[in-house]
Amino acid sequence: MDAVVFGNVTLDVICLTVDDVPRHESLLFDQVAVLPGGCGSNVAVGLGTLGISTALVCCIGDDAPGRIIKEYWQKAGIDLSFVKHILNKSTAVSIGLVDSNAQPRFIHTPGANALLTSDDLNISKYIDFGIRLLHIGGFFVLPGIVDDQFPRKLAEARKNGIITTLDVVRSVRMSNPSLLWPCMPELDIFLCNQAEAGKLTGHENIEEASIYLRKKGAAAVIIKLGENGCWVDSDEFIGIIPTPKVEVVDTTGAGDAFAAGLIAALVKGKKLKEACEEGNKAGARMVTKIGAIGGWLNQ
Repeated sequence: MDAVVFGNVTLDVICLTVDDVPRHESLLFDQVAVLPGGCGSNVAVGLGTLGISTALVCCIGDDAPGRIIKEYWQKAGIDLSFVKHILNKSTAVSIGLVDSNAQPRFIHTPGANALLTSDDLNISKYIDFGIRLLHIGGFFVLPGIVDDQFPRKLAEARKNGIITTLDVVRSVRMSNPSLLWPCMPELDIFLCNQAEAGKLTGHENIEEASIYLRKKGAAAVIIKLGENGCWVDSDEFIGIIPTPKVEVVDTTGAGDAFAAGLIAALVKGKKLKEACEEGNKAGARMVTKIGAIGGWLNQ
């Protein structure tokens, strides 16, 4: 097995196009996609599609949304040995309303994700499996991992030669970034988007934000810039890496697709700059379809 993805999962209902939600009237939209979502699931599906042997660590309920999600995971060839099925707890569900600018707004219930904890990171078993990379998806929407144990688990992984990567997701918990800082020295790569970087650091300038984040200890920082590609701050390379230009339908899951493309390239032994180029290609591929994994389907 090449990679382990630890993170949040949802069943997404993506509705397109929705620019306004009237208070007392029905709302019509043109297209809908019911697909797996959530940072952990999105990255794992991407890696599986790209031919990377991947295990997913997450929590779902014993319910219909969970069963729908598992069907997609199985098609992607994901190892589900570490998926926890929680009785009497619902699988997380998100309703995404995508506007005319291809930007989603979400109505979300966290469901079983709240029960994913640091204890679910079994580093010794990953070492036995020969795992090369551990990715953490959706840090700020996983309340069960905000403890002293989590950074120690990351340190254990890194000490044993496992590449560690972590991506955040916009959440009210981001208002207290002190929860993240103990993890930073244990990361080979820290990922966020431009808005998240500004929120975490107080710097709107991406170069200043990346310097701030690297000083927190991460070996490399990648700030995703949407249609402008990504900004990289590392010992190997500092600067913007542009992304292919495509017709954008829905930006849901683009950042997670970037992470999947990046990780797949790293596992294959590519350098960081080239891996970011692969991440950009994957993100561009995703925005041409509806849904967080739409770009991986039927390709």
